[in-house]
Amino acid sequence: MAAMAQCALTYIIFERSINWYIVLVEGTATLLLYNILLSWSKPKNPKESKFPRTRWIFNHEWVMWLNNGIALLVLGYCLWYIHVYSFLFLGFIGILSLLYGMPLFTFRDRKVGLRQIPGAKIFHIALVWVCSSVVLPYVELANVGVKIDQWVFIALCGLKFIFLVICTLPFDIRDIQQDSYYHLRTLPNMLGEQKAKNLTYGLLGLHCVLILTVPYTVPIKIGLILTNVLIFALLKLAVFKTKDHYHYAYLLDGSLVLQFLIVVVIGIFSAGT
Repeated sequence: MAAMAQCALTYIIFERSINWYIVLVEGTATLLLYNILLSWSKPKNPKESKFPRTRWIFNHEWVMWLNNGIALLVLGYCLWYIHVYSFLFLGFIGILSLLYGMPLFTFRDRKVGLRQIPGAKIFHIALVWVCSSVVLPYVELANVGVKIDQWVFIALCGLKFIFLVICTLPFDIRDIQQDSYYHLRTLPNMLGEQKAKNLTYGLLGLHCVLILTVPYTVPIKIGLILTNVLIFALLKLAVFKTKDHYHYAYLLDGSLVLQFLIVVVIGIFSAGT
């Protein structure tokens, strides 16, 4: 849902009609790739894992495979309705995504994926999301002869990258202990918990300032900044306030959907007035 919402938001910012085939391709492909990477990270004895999330996931693997089956059917249907160059670019995104977990790189005399390269994990995730939720719609529009202002496109790529880093950092802060256990050197591991939290707040402020400078319509700017204010409140009042409620960080996934909904509602309200 988060992936599809961010993809649909791109069409709104581009001021073009939403291509729901592309949006569904984005959602189903994201689900499939996440589950593939999850399968690759399966420990030898998942039921004995010290982490509740790992135990739950691999005690209910049938849910993953059911989701994969449904996603594969929907993805196969939608691929018939997109341009061949969009299909090829989707393949590139898939390869880039798989590099996250595939042990193709040598680091300290062992084969690792990009997630094991110190500090690379969060930026790789943000890059993949930018490619899939911004560049893929842009490629599809270009292939059918729709021109998008280059400054709007470049600005959206930059803003989206920063926003995805903001939404990803709290997960890595939450997972400092687990990532250390698996020998992952994430950005919060390298900076320390408090500095990583301060970086999140700093990026939120930077994102707001940059929104004011880009050539978006006023309702879109208001929606994006309002979302940032809500994320700040969420971090202050819930996510960073306690370590006891593990699931609070998942509220940031909801903020990816919330951003889309806020922009849509403000757009409808402004059009009505």
